[in-house]
Amino acid sequence: MINNQVNLVFRSMTMEDISSIVAIEQEAFATPWTSEAFKNELTSNMFARYMVMEQDDQIIGYGGMWVIVDEAHVTNIAIQADHRGQGLGERLLTELQQTAAFFGANKMTLEVRVSNEVAQRLYRKLGFKPSGIRPAYYSDNNEDALIMWAELSRYQPTAEEQEW
Repeated sequence: MINNQVNLVFRSMTMEDISSIVAIEQEAFATPWTSEAFKNELTSNMFARYMVMEQDDQIIGYGGMWVIVDEAHVTNIAIQADHRGQGLGERLLTELQQTAAFFGANKMTLEVRVSNEVAQRLYRKLGFKPSGIRPAYYSDNNEDALIMWAELSRYQPTAEEQEW
């Protein structure tokens, strides 16, 4: 474990988190989601599951997905710029995978820019495999998206969780 991962807390995203999330979104993506988009996800999308990653009570990353029946679709995932390159993206995506499995997903999919080799390496490390291309998927430059899928191992609840 990397030392900076010792004090990580993962929790569900709340409406109060949105301004911090949008700030990370804006530094991470060429076409960032708006605060309204996140509000809609949290209030109107019954399939949406969003989480934040905190360190020392500060949001340093977030991830979101839709869990529909037995599949999860990662909608977005980002780490604050000054915390990148420390293994935190891997830790966050692993948490998303475990959460998806807990909610019944046995597969997970995502799209990634064909030029984003750093992200693709991370996704491959966590079991994602390329399965196709979405032509001109990204609206800022019409770049293609690589579609990737991973099989999720079934989440095994602890004895304590089984009592719920």
